[in-house]
Amino acid sequence: MQTIGQFVQGVKMDGRIASLLTTAVCGVGALLVLVRTVSGRRTTREKIQRARERRTESLQRAEQAVLRYKESHPSINSAHILSLSLSELRKQLQEGSLSTEDVFYTFMEKTLAVHKKLNCCTEVLLESFDQLKTVGANKDGLLYGVPVSIKDNVSYKDHDCTCGVIINLDQPAQKDSVLVEVLKRQGAIPFVKTNLPQALLNFDCSNPIYGQTLNPYNPQKTPGGSSGGEGALIGGGGSLLGIGTDVGGSIRIPCSFCGICGFKPTAGRLSSQGLVPIYRGQKSVLSSAGPMGKDVDSLALCMQALLCDHMFSLDPTVPPLPFNTQIYESSKPLRIGFLESDGYAHPAPSMVRCIREVKALLEQAGHTLVPFSPLRLDDAIPELVIKGIFADGTASMLQKLEGGPVDPCLRAQIFLYKLPKWLKKTLFFILKPFSPRIPVCLRALCGIGSVPDLWKHHGAVEDYICETIAEWKRYNIDVVLCPSIAPAFNFLYCGKLTSTTSNTMIYNLLNFPAGVVPVSTATAEDEEELKHYKGIHHDTWDKLFQQAVAGSEGLPLAVQCVALPWHDELCLRFMKEVEQLVKQNRK
Repeated sequence: MQTIGQFVQGVKMDGRIASLLTTAVCGVGALLVLVRTVSGRRTTREKIQRARERRTESLQRAEQAVLRYKESHPSINSAHILSLSLSELRKQLQEGSLSTEDVFYTFMEKTLAVHKKLNCCTEVLLESFDQLKTVGANKDGLLYGVPVSIKDNVSYKDHDCTCGVIINLDQPAQKDSVLVEVLKRQGAIPFVKTNLPQALLNFDCSNPIYGQTLNPYNPQKTPGGSSGGEGALIGGGGSLLGIGTDVGGSIRIPCSFCGICGFKPTAGRLSSQGLVPIYRGQKSVLSSAGPMGKDVDSLALCMQALLCDHMFSLDPTVPPLPFNTQIYESSKPLRIGFLESDGYAHPAPSMVRCIREVKALLEQAGHTLVPFSPLRLDDAIPELVIKGIFADGTASMLQKLEGGPVDPCLRAQIFLYKLPKWLKKTLFFILKPFSPRIPVCLRALCGIGSVPDLWKHHGAVEDYICETIAEWKRYNIDVVLCPSIAPAFNFLYCGKLTSTTSNTMIYNLLNFPAGVVPVSTATAEDEEELKHYKGIHHDTWDKLFQQAVAGSEGLPLAVQCVALPWHDELCLRFMKEVEQLVKQNRK
């Protein structure tokens, strides 16, 4: 039998052993975490390196192919080919006065040169060289022989749709998206994929895999996003037609920043099968694929080519509505609503000037213009748009970013996304007396609490759409002329200024077709006016906006044109009207 002393001594020894064991287990646990972290970082670096090597190899192989072709075809007139509009190029290809090979290699060479300056491509689609050999079978196609660029998140078989995040690397698409299939059927040649911002929900164009894309007019400015690679490539002359996607301005903003035309159709008009979002299931603020090009006729031709029986057959969820050429070519006078500011994010002085100038041209052409304003944006932006996109409290977004670094262009947003809900709600009450916009947007990032609350939110979105349509009918307007976001921002401001996208996001919420048309460039007088910019709310966002657009002399400016749902051809017709009037005025 143990004595009390022996028992106490045994307990002491057991305690020391337990303490040693605990320390050892903790040490092993910490070591395992460290090993896992180091291993994860190594895996991330290896994935990024492989992606960059794939891009480099595709660029080098394309460059070698171009050199070989140029050597064997020394008389190719590249300058003439690059000077043509899409309509002119298509006509000469159809007539046979230009060969598909000359056109393809000319644009491939130009794309490689533009990419070296702007870093706008994620990969050359080497399969396009093989498609070039068989494209003659599609001579009746509306886009016969036309090289087309596509945004990184548009699926092309055996290629990644990265969305700029590490988790999507090394997961090549199993098949082409419906839009790529239809483009090929119409004789087009998808030849390159283009860059975008990390995780898509940003209007800059940078990610940790492929880096920062630059603006073709000023390398110190962003090309916009999220279809920023498309904007830069087309704006730089490397492509005549591209496919982007738009969930809050992602086609319209880069087109505005890069001096080209872009169109966001009614969601559902074009197939979304094979278009990769950053996360699925969000239904309040709808995304659309759409065309980007040098002029409005390019957008209309692309829509006409895509809205065909082949697309309706491949994707029966798309309503079989062919392109209505009669509406697009109509010359009937329009009743146009217009606004210089949406009352939420006041545009730059240069944009206000553009709206006034275009308004005057439209009135001179016989159109009627009436003042119009979007409904209750102070409430709609945080409560319907932000809550809709981040109904899960940003959880899905943050999950997609796991395992990789956060790009500088996204850091300001991610900092807010990661704040605990209790802190966001606390900051709402603390900041509310000092700022009308920032606190409510911060609270909106908490998301929607329950399924019944989500249903109420969907109902509120439906009500808002109905109220807005009723307002349009009360004013008896056909279309609306309003600001786009311009001029192009300085780097690292996009993630701090999501407020400025109210001008574009609202039409995704409403599911109204909308497009942008370049009409002017920023002047020295505009820059002088900007020094006195105060905005509407005189808050931090207004001050940051002034800094974001500073130094913009010579940059392009575009206005935005909007129509009611399913009136896509009318919207394009209005865009064409603006484009023609501006051209005539310049002459």
